[in-house]
Amino acid sequence: MDLVRLRTAGGVTLQALARGTALLCVAVLGQAVAAVMLLAATLSFGLGLVFLFPPAVRLTRAATRLERRLAREWSGVKIEEPYRPAPLPPVPQADGWYRDGRNLYRTPRIPAFNRRLKWLTTDPATWRDLAYLLIGLWSGGLLAGAPALLVLFGLGGGMVRFTEAGTAQVVWGNWHVGLLWAGLALVTAPWTAPWGVRIHGQIANSLLAPTEKARLARRVDHLARTRGEVVDSQAAELRRIERDLHDGAQARLVAIGMTIGAAEQLVDSDPNAAKALLTKAREASVTALHELRQVVRGIHPPVLAERGLGDAVRALALDSPLHTRVTVDLPGRPPVPVESAAYFAISELLTNAVRHGDATEAWIDISQRGGNLRISVTDDGQGGADPARGTGLSGIERRIAAFDGVLALNSPPGGPTTAVVELPLGAVATPVPTWRSVTIAVGWTLCWLPLFPQGLVPMVFKILDVREKSWFLALHLPEPFQWPVIVGMILMGGTMFTAAAVLTAQQKRAEEGACG
Repeated sequence: MDLVRLRTAGGVTLQALARGTALLCVAVLGQAVAAVMLLAATLSFGLGLVFLFPPAVRLTRAATRLERRLAREWSGVKIEEPYRPAPLPPVPQADGWYRDGRNLYRTPRIPAFNRRLKWLTTDPATWRDLAYLLIGLWSGGLLAGAPALLVLFGLGGGMVRFTEAGTAQVVWGNWHVGLLWAGLALVTAPWTAPWGVRIHGQIANSLLAPTEKARLARRVDHLARTRGEVVDSQAAELRRIERDLHDGAQARLVAIGMTIGAAEQLVDSDPNAAKALLTKAREASVTALHELRQVVRGIHPPVLAERGLGDAVRALALDSPLHTRVTVDLPGRPPVPVESAAYFAISELLTNAVRHGDATEAWIDISQRGGNLRISVTDDGQGGADPARGTGLSGIERRIAAFDGVLALNSPPGGPTTAVVELPLGAVATPVPTWRSVTIAVGWTLCWLPLFPQGLVPMVFKILDVREKSWFLALHLPEPFQWPVIVGMILMGGTMFTAAAVLTAQQKRAEEGACG
């Protein structure tokens, strides 16, 4: 068992070292991409070669997307794309020309390019990507690759001393020091290597995540798109209600009135016929009442308003031809609009299972996950469900889109079909304490100073026996105090950085939980 654990720990350590080295290489590649971006920006806005800027931005965004993907897969940090919504394509005027400012164009090519160029240049995320690529090597990349670099420096740098003439010679005393550093780096690698990879993800999250303005812009764009869909859906619902009332209850009420009128005329001359007509009127009134209840149930079921979502879904399951099992685990009642959207989504999913899936059984699970209402509907039908085929799934998507809900569908041919609906319940965000904001700001702003120019760089100079002291504080001190000061600087910078990263991650998790 101990041998298995040792092998597992060794594999995890080697994986973390490999990932840290890969992240360092990606950061070096980011430096090259940043240089291309700077050159393209200089040529575009300095010499007017604006056609070079969009490809450079696409290259920069490809590099930062790689950073986000690696942070998600290796550090477990999910980073949303921060870019503002792309501009809509230009629309021609009544005369067929396209206007861009004071200029008119026959084709939309130049107006579309100008809109896209303005979108790329005015989006703060474009320049934040560039800033991240410029400093990524010296922050997250160097931290992630530091364990592997220490091993290499120990094995290589400790054996070599650079003379004043620039030549290198082997020094056996430094060789032993180098092996000591390499051994120390390998011993601490099980802790430092995964830590460096995780911290790289936190740095990427702090610099590459969307700002509040970007989130607001995306939110406005999402609301603008869903508003039209909701309006169309409501208009279609009103037309359905009007049609049901006109063709059903209204027609029956008119027939009831005519039947009662005929009975009034026959009540004296033919009482038996009048009684028969009144009996038909009573039966028609029962049918009309049933149809009115069906219409009302289609608008908002009374059981949903009186008993809540769980009992309403159980009543829906009893009316369904499917053998349905319902599991409800809710701490309380969701908001009324969310409850209504969830009920009709479940109703439509059961209807689809009967009409299109030929299902015989269904399983419904309703629970609360964090700030979301989570609904899972599974049936044993033939599968193959697709929202694009107009089987009611697109209507569910439109209905829940108004609440920022999502629909995940897994329906392979042959079944089974599983649909998962998540609807945010909403919550109130707690204010950020002042001490937390100050700690985060000071940590991100000043952590690099003791960590790099006063810590890691002097350490490398000491390992390589470089005689240049420059402005490194520790190298100007007497020999016995140099290593303690270097280690103290690294610990100080690492502590500041870790505190800022942890508090930032906690704050983002709190915001995500508040947003549902």
